[in-house]
Amino acid sequence: MKYIPKLSLLLLFILSVCAEAMAEVVEENVALPDELGTATLYYNDDAVAKTAGVIVVHEWWGLNQYAKDRARMLADLGYTAIAVDMYGHGKVAEHPNDAKGFMDAAMANPEKVNARFNAAKNILKEQVRVDQTKVYAMGYCFGGAVVLNQARMGNDLAGVASFHGNLSAAVEAKPSDVKARILVAHGGADPFVPADQVTGFVEEMLSLGADFQLLNYPQAKHSFTNPGATTKGEKYNLPLAYDEDADTKSWRAFLDFIEG
Repeated sequence: MKYIPKLSLLLLFILSVCAEAMAEVVEENVALPDELGTATLYYNDDAVAKTAGVIVVHEWWGLNQYAKDRARMLADLGYTAIAVDMYGHGKVAEHPNDAKGFMDAAMANPEKVNARFNAAKNILKEQVRVDQTKVYAMGYCFGGAVVLNQARMGNDLAGVASFHGNLSAAVEAKPSDVKARILVAHGGADPFVPADQVTGFVEEMLSLGADFQLLNYPQAKHSFTNPGATTKGEKYNLPLAYDEDADTKSWRAFLDFIEG
């Protein structure tokens, strides 16, 4: 056996530690085709095995730092995530009136929403670290409605997860349409998603024979996963509030969901 001096062993150890320390999450801005807009891709450059890929769809505020941070959190865990701008080219609102305007404009053009979503999905599937049988989508608020409607339309996804999202159907699905597993995390104190809407969603899913989970956090208000929600709620007199317990539990449930 070849003898390796102690100094060489020490250098090898130091180099291996340095390489491990240098492995970090890569953030890459990407352009969607056909001038549809932009997205931000996140992956861990130390990951070797193929893992789930996740499309992250933002709240009605736009593709702000919060949505990007969620995608980064997934990359920290070894997944690949793409945070897609459903408003196109960087529109981010501070005032709720602007946010509603951006959201209404997007929902009035569902073809473009679908095109942006699918463009992001295709970019995600091209990534070498992504298991193409495990492509998921998660959305917050407006984004929750977007991903649920993608499931209703039969988009080829392993699963979708909605966090404090609108549960009303923008499209009518048939039992054979819904292929994706569905996870919904709902705040029981969210007046934007009242009890009758939740009941209607459950009835819809049962009639479709969908594989779905509904997680209800009784004390949680709208936007309960966003640490900045309480400040915005107080500033604009809106029923928004961060709930650490609901956030932690729903995030853990989502990680179990994509590993299930």
